[in-house]
Amino acid sequence: MTMADTAPGRRGFLRSFCGHCMGLAGLAYGLDAVAQAAAPVAPVTGRFLRPGIETEEGGLWGMMDREETRLRRSPFAIRDAELNRYVQDIVCRLGGDHCPDVRVYLVRTPMINATMAPNGMMQVWSGLLLRVENEAQLAAVLGHEIGHYMERHTLERLRDIKSRSAAAQIMGMFGAIGALGQLGVMAGAFSFSREQESSADRIGVGLMQKAGYEGRQAALVWDNLLGELKIKGGENAGTRNPMMASHPPAETRRDDLLKISGTTSGNLGLDEFRKATAAHRLGWLQDEVKRGQYEESLVLFDRLIKQSPSDAQLLYARGEVYRQRATQADETLALADLDAAAGLQNPPPEAFRALGLLQKKRQSAGPAVESFEKYLAAAPTAPDAELIKTYVSELKP
Repeated sequence: MTMADTAPGRRGFLRSFCGHCMGLAGLAYGLDAVAQAAAPVAPVTGRFLRPGIETEEGGLWGMMDREETRLRRSPFAIRDAELNRYVQDIVCRLGGDHCPDVRVYLVRTPMINATMAPNGMMQVWSGLLLRVENEAQLAAVLGHEIGHYMERHTLERLRDIKSRSAAAQIMGMFGAIGALGQLGVMAGAFSFSREQESSADRIGVGLMQKAGYEGRQAALVWDNLLGELKIKGGENAGTRNPMMASHPPAETRRDDLLKISGTTSGNLGLDEFRKATAAHRLGWLQDEVKRGQYEESLVLFDRLIKQSPSDAQLLYARGEVYRQRATQADETLALADLDAAAGLQNPPPEAFRALGLLQKKRQSAGPAVESFEKYLAAAPTAPDAELIKTYVSELKP
């Protein structure tokens, strides 16, 4: 899937990762930062005053304000008031005095990203919400981004762009479609330094723990994301990603974050997170399948299924990846997952559709008709209902 197909393009991406500003995922973090990262640091308190429009900083804020207006109107914005309120509440628990100035926008796109602009605009993409396992892991990402905001790191990076016209050109890359060809320019403009990443990590973990979350979950977020990258990029995935190439890889990032967080236990918020995201999860899973990065998706789905082996939505999603990838062994794997999903309580209707298509391909007319009819009964107004009815007519004797 391309950016034009699914994403608003507010940040460039390389398949499933946005390294210039992703919470906990920026690789601008070398081993020399570990010595500075022995413990969480106290957050910056006190709200920021809006700079005058005549100042350099005020001009940069103004550009971000215009981008925020575009984002607010974007068809990709998730307008679920309850879900937005849930994420905003987490931000407020983490951000303290800065809460009134941080505005969260949830964006439906399967790429992994969270960003924080100097004017208080925060974006959280659905690809990230799909991958975090609990509220504590989401808080880890949000806390890291708030750390960048508190330390005004993004503003520093924008100031490094020598002229306002050049900055405006960079901002234009965040438009409705995006410019994948400009990834290298964006990486150079917005990559945080090792010291900035280290500072944001320490602040983020400190904010998590102060809010009552288990700080060690920050390390698990990084570990899980790196696992997806490594499936194609190998152990040195970071060095092959243009969004990360400007800094040394951080193969020890998980261990470093564990050192920062210590052994203090805390809240995970698993039930709260699952309840808040339940209504959107199937759609996010389908977006991930459509992304077409099958090996990465399988790493993700395998991890989630290991935690919830009887989850019909997850089994359907993994089965659909196998069915669409269609290598020599995939048909059998797809059939097993889809059949298992269809046999569980409250399976997604799409599981019957996928199962029927697979059975039709295998020339199993009777089972295919049965699966298609279950799909039509569960989703009578589906966009492809008439097509499926045609299949049923053709397959019936």
